[in-house]
Amino acid sequence: MSSRSPSSSERSTGRPEAGRVASHLAVMGAVAVVMGVLTACLAIPFAGLVGVAAKDVSAGMVDLPESLEAKDLSQKTRIYDVNGNLIASLYDQNRINVPLGSISRPMVKAIVAIEDYRFYDHGALDLKGTLRAFITNQANGGSVQGGSSITQQMVKQTLLYQAETDEERAAATEETYARKVRELRYAIAFEKNHTKDWILERYLNIAYFGDGAFGVQAAARHFFSKNAKDLNLLESATLAGLVKNPVGYDPVDNPERAESRRNVVLDRLAQLGVLTEKKAERLKGKPIGKTLKIENSPNGCQQSRAPFFCDYVVNWLLKDPVLGDTPKERRTTLKNGGLTINTTIDLDMQKAADDSVASHVYPTDQAIGGLAMVEPGTGDVRALAQSRPMGKDKAAGQTYLNYVVPKKYGDANGFQAGSTFKVFVLASAINQGIPLSTVINAPEEMNIPDEEFQNCDGPYAGDGEGWNVSNSTGSGPFNLYTGTQQSVNTFFAQLEVQTGMCEPLKLAADMGVKVPLAQKVPSWILGVSDSNPLEMAQAYATFAARGLHCDPRPVTEVRDSSGEVLKEFAAQCEQVMPGATADAVNDILRGVMEPGGFGQNIAIDKPSAGKTGTNQNNMSVWFAGYTPTIATAAMVAGANEFGEWVSLNGQVVGGSPIYEAFGSTVAGPIWGDAMSAISAKLAYEDFQAPPGDEIAGVLSTVPDVAGQGVEAATATLESAGFSVADGGQVNSEVAAGSVASTSPSGGTSLSSGDTVTLYTSTGYVPPPPSNDAGNGNGNGGRGNGNGNNGQGRGGGRR
Repeated sequence: MSSRSPSSSERSTGRPEAGRVASHLAVMGAVAVVMGVLTACLAIPFAGLVGVAAKDVSAGMVDLPESLEAKDLSQKTRIYDVNGNLIASLYDQNRINVPLGSISRPMVKAIVAIEDYRFYDHGALDLKGTLRAFITNQANGGSVQGGSSITQQMVKQTLLYQAETDEERAAATEETYARKVRELRYAIAFEKNHTKDWILERYLNIAYFGDGAFGVQAAARHFFSKNAKDLNLLESATLAGLVKNPVGYDPVDNPERAESRRNVVLDRLAQLGVLTEKKAERLKGKPIGKTLKIENSPNGCQQSRAPFFCDYVVNWLLKDPVLGDTPKERRTTLKNGGLTINTTIDLDMQKAADDSVASHVYPTDQAIGGLAMVEPGTGDVRALAQSRPMGKDKAAGQTYLNYVVPKKYGDANGFQAGSTFKVFVLASAINQGIPLSTVINAPEEMNIPDEEFQNCDGPYAGDGEGWNVSNSTGSGPFNLYTGTQQSVNTFFAQLEVQTGMCEPLKLAADMGVKVPLAQKVPSWILGVSDSNPLEMAQAYATFAARGLHCDPRPVTEVRDSSGEVLKEFAAQCEQVMPGATADAVNDILRGVMEPGGFGQNIAIDKPSAGKTGTNQNNMSVWFAGYTPTIATAAMVAGANEFGEWVSLNGQVVGGSPIYEAFGSTVAGPIWGDAMSAISAKLAYEDFQAPPGDEIAGVLSTVPDVAGQGVEAATATLESAGFSVADGGQVNSEVAAGSVASTSPSGGTSLSSGDTVTLYTSTGYVPPPPSNDAGNGNGNGGRGNGNGNNGQGRGGGRR
C-alpha cells in the first residue's frame, strides 16, 4: 500500500514538507488552466461544457476566500455519578473526538485504502483519481461521483457541519460545478496549512458512519461496543465501508448490503498488500451480524438512569455563566461541548429512593410522591425521585415537571410543607435561651391578637382579627420536647409570641427556605408556603450538621472536551446557628422516632430524628427525617394530572385507600423504606448530646448508678449534666457505703442541671417485725427513691 506516514519533520512542526508545499503551489497555478475542463467534467455532463471557458473557472477560484476556518466539532457531553458511572449523555451529534494516535492502525489503513489510497502521496487534488472518475462519469452518463480526495471530502463535511442556514446546507451538498470548485480551493488551503495526519484525523472525527454515530469513536462504541483504538481489521473494514453510504450500508437495517460493502474493502486491502488474499477470503466468510455488538447511546435526561436528577443538573448549570454568557450559549455548550460533568448522585441511594416512591405512589394516582436525599455538611444531593415518570404521555402519568426541586430548576410550584416549618421557631426559641423545660398550656383552640406577634419592625399589623389557631393533636401543658413531638399548633403559636417572627423567618431563609412577603404572617409556621423535598431535605440537613447550612450541590466539577477543569464547584456552607442549638433540636426531634413518637414505626437501625408535616385539608403530607450523615424529605401531595391541588382524603394512593392523611402514615413509610434500604451504607454515628451549661432545660436520662461507690456514682451523674445531693443512708442489701438508690431513679428524664439525690446503703436490712411486735412501724428507713419528677417524650399519630 502506498499510503505513507508523514515525515518526522511534518510530525514535529505540524506543517507539510517544503516539496509538498511546492506541489500545492503548482496545483494552484495549473488549476485555472486544467480545472476549467477537468473539474467541470466531473461536476456536469460532458455536453454541458459548451460555453464554459477556463478563464471563468480561474475567476471563480480567485473570488473565493483563501482558506476555510475549521471550527471545533461538536461532541456529546457525559454526566457521571459520584462513583464515576455514566448516568446520562447530552448531544446534538453523537460524537467523541479522538486523536489519530487513538485510532487503530487497521482502521486508518482501511479508510485510506477504500477512500483515497494515494492520500499520503498527492496534494489536494489526486489527478489520477480525478481522471479515473472522469472516464467513469462519462461512461455512466456524466453523473457526479468519485474523484474526491480525503481532503476534499473533509472540506465538504466541514462546510455541511458549519452551515447555519438552509441555503448554506444546500450549497454544501449540491451537485454542481461551483461546489467542486469551492471544495478544491479550500482543500488546497488545508493541505498548505496542515499535515496529512491532521486532515485524516479531522476526517475520521467528522464523518458520519450511520445510525446516529458521528466520528469513528462513536461508531466503534455503537456498532462494536469498543473504543476506536481497539478496532480489528474486520471491524475496521465494516466502518470504512459505511462512510460512502451510511444509510444504505447500515449493518443493522441492511446487513447483506453492509457485508457486501465490507468485503469490497477487504478485497481492496488485499489488492494493496495490506493483507493476503487468503486472509481476506477467510475474513469475508464471517457473517457481519456475528461481529456486531450494538451499544446504544441514550440522549437526554429522559433516557437517564436518574431523569429528574439529570434535569436538575442541566437547569442548575444553565444558570452558570461559566458555560456561556446567555442561556442559549450555555445550552449549546452543554449539548455540543463534549463536557464531562461529575455529579453528587449516588446510584444506590437513587435506586432506594425510586423503589420506595414507586411502591407507595403510582404514576396515575391523583397524588404525587417525591423524595430527596442530601448529605449534611456538604449539601451534596444524593438522590431525587418522584412518582410521575418523565415524558409527555399524561394518560400514563408522565410529566416534564420536576416536583422535587425548587421552581426555578423544575417549573413546578411545589406544595405546602405543613408543620415541618415549626422547627424554625423551635430553633429560634432555643437560641434565645428559652429553657427546653418551659411549660406552655396549649388549649384545643385559641385566638391570639395580631399585636402580640413581633416582626422585625415592631408589632405585627394584621387585619385586627388575630390568629384563630386550633389543634388536632390534643391539648394541655407541653414543654418544648412534648409540644414538638406531638406537633401542637396552639403550643407553637404561643412559642412564636415569645420568639417573635423576625428571628425564625431569618433563620428559615438562612437554612434555604424562603417565605414570600405576603406569607410572612403568624401562621407561616404551619407551613403555608410552597416547598419541595429538596428544599426541606437541605434545611433539615443543617440540624444534622450541627448548625452548618450548605446549599444543595448537584455538581462537583465540569471538565472541557480536552479534560481540563472548566470549573470546580466547592461546597457553599455557612454556620447559621450554634452547634449546641442544633444539638438541642436533634435531641427533641429524635424523640419523634422513639417509642411513643409519630415516627416510631418507620425508625431505622441508626440514630435518627424527624418531623411530620400535614397541611390544611390534607392536601399534602410530609416527613423530614435525618441521621447525622444523610437528610431525607418525603412528600405525598394530592394533585390531578394537571398538577392542580386535590385533597388526599378519600384517594387511593399506591393501591391503598386513604381515609385521613397524616405525615407519619402516608409520607413516613416512603422515608422509612428508602432509609432502610440504604442503612447499610450509612456509618453508625450518634447525635451529640446538647450541653446543659449552654442550653437551659435540656432533658437527659438519669444514669442507673445503683451499686456503685458514691464517688464513682457522683462522677457519672455530673458527667451526664446533673447536680448531685446526699440523701443520707437507707437500709439495703447493697454493700454498705455504696449507692442503694437515687431519686429520681435511673432511666428518668430530667432537665440538664437538675438535682439527683443519692441514697447510700447501710448494708443491713432489719428482720421483719414479729406478730407480737405491737403497733410499731418496724421500718424507720427511707424509701427507695423511685419517684419520677422528669418529663417523658410524647407520642401521637401525626
